[in-house]
Amino acid sequence: MTEKRGIPKTYLRFRETYPEVAGNYEALGKSLSQLGALDAKTVALVKLALAVAQQREGGVHSAARKGLEAGLEADEMKQVALMAITTIGFSSAMAAFTWVEDIVGGE
Repeated sequence: MTEKRGIPKTYLRFRETYPEVAGNYEALGKSLSQLGALDAKTVALVKLALAVAQQREGGVHSAARKGLEAGLEADEMKQVALMAITTIGFSSAMAAFTWVEDIVGGE
């Protein structure tokens, strides 16, 4: 596993400096995730797909970490990045694939 697997130090400092803002942000995320009929694994896959599509490296890292917490397998998350090839293009999908591997490990 890599050093990127943990919560980024920048976010940890943000939480220390602005605990009320961070708490509200985290509460909003939790509330939205529990809003409807999607189970935790499906929510994690959707969040990962959104981050992949938007090419947000930090978002992909965060979604992959949370995906592991929700019980997703590495191969499930890698498949999300690979499925993006036909939507966002090969090179963009490969970038996202490497960001997933940063968290779940590569072979």
